[in-house]
Amino acid sequence: MASAIYFCDNKGKPLLSRRYKDDVPLSAIDKFSTLLLENVEQSSIIPPCISHSGIDYLFIQHNDLYVVVLATSLSINVATIFTFLHKLVAVLEEYLKTVEEESIRDNFVIIYELLDEMMDYGIPQVTETKMLKKYITQKSFKLVKAHKKKLNAARPPSSLTNSVSWRPEGIKYKKNEAFLDIVESINMLISQNGQVIRSEILGTVKVKSRLSGMPDLKLGINDRGIFTKYLEGNDIGTTSLNGDKKGKGHDLNKNESSITNDGRKSKSNIELEDLKFHQCVRLSKFENEKIISFIPPDGDFDLMSYRLTTSIKPLILCDVKVQTYSNSRVEIFCKAKAQIKKKSVATNVEILIPVPSDADTPSFKYSHGSIKWVPEKSAILWKIRSFPGGKEYSMRAELLLPSISDINDTKVKKPVQVKFQIPYFTTSGIQIRYLKINEPTLQYKSYPWVRYITQNGDDYTIRINNS
Repeated sequence: MASAIYFCDNKGKPLLSRRYKDDVPLSAIDKFSTLLLENVEQSSIIPPCISHSGIDYLFIQHNDLYVVVLATSLSINVATIFTFLHKLVAVLEEYLKTVEEESIRDNFVIIYELLDEMMDYGIPQVTETKMLKKYITQKSFKLVKAHKKKLNAARPPSSLTNSVSWRPEGIKYKKNEAFLDIVESINMLISQNGQVIRSEILGTVKVKSRLSGMPDLKLGINDRGIFTKYLEGNDIGTTSLNGDKKGKGHDLNKNESSITNDGRKSKSNIELEDLKFHQCVRLSKFENEKIISFIPPDGDFDLMSYRLTTSIKPLILCDVKVQTYSNSRVEIFCKAKAQIKKKSVATNVEILIPVPSDADTPSFKYSHGSIKWVPEKSAILWKIRSFPGGKEYSMRAELLLPSISDINDTKVKKPVQVKFQIPYFTTSGIQIRYLKINEPTLQYKSYPWVRYITQNGDDYTIRINNS
């Protein structure tokens, strides 16, 4: 694995280092700045891994720093190294708030302690910030003075030496509850005529654990929900897995089929991409039985994330037309339709429609919601608080243009951006079949809840039809 870790400035000069093995010479890091310069001259894109004389330089860039791992080609696991580097930066942000060259120089003692605890002989060990803060108690820019009596010196918590390093012992709650949020973000690019050019689903299973002791959880997910494509989506609701229900209920074991645009039911198998689990998940159990078994960290954490690159129809579709008259005024027509089931409701819908940068004096007519002009973004913002499935709303805007302007400047080239949130709804079809909580010592009653949310991603855009 890793032979040494270096923090370097933006020119590749070392600021701080921690060596774990002696298989890489001390002078190897001096070559890093030269290798960076050579790659910049050859290409504008610098690869994250550079090999030279049998040594691999694996690095990430953060602010004005390079965090570099040196290793020999025979002992390296690239995926593990890059995962550790990103986790190291995240832990340092918890301690230092801002990770940059100045903060590295001012807090080298804390960083050395963290590097010693997080990695042993080049192999990652404890990477959970909650566990590290129980042992490494120094604050940034201000170190805690050691106690005079040796008996009062801080000792590592027992959880650091256990196999469950992400959860301390002795946690107690008056009411034991576990909350699961299945959040799916939709990224989509839609053409002027409503055709989907590109679409993907980014999903995350978020857990909020308020459980006493050392519970062992088993989470069952429907196989079809993971490996079957649902073009229409499922309305599920917020359901207590003990039998109670909140809001819209749903039979978690009910079989459903997807519906194509022509009304026919269809099922097709697809594979998840970028499936990632929290370190608490027993991977062998999932591979063999499709059951997610784990001892959860205390508090909030992401249990699982996944990505689906599949064709789905737009959930919120906007038909936007821009008409320019003699370069003196511009009219914008927009029809928005919620293409979801009638019993579903999209909330907090925001449609950001770009306009020419020199347009002014806007006037609006709309059937629902509220509209305001956002001159700093050269756009119109249409807000609809509640958008039931199957409904269609429209708006019309008129803005004046300068008397003298180039016809190319009046054309709107930026796409429309859409934001929304649809509770009790999933697009991929993923469903939680059960969540079993077992604490062998305390044997308490627990209350697990599951909630489903579909929302826009960072890139849900619709191209504009100019005329």
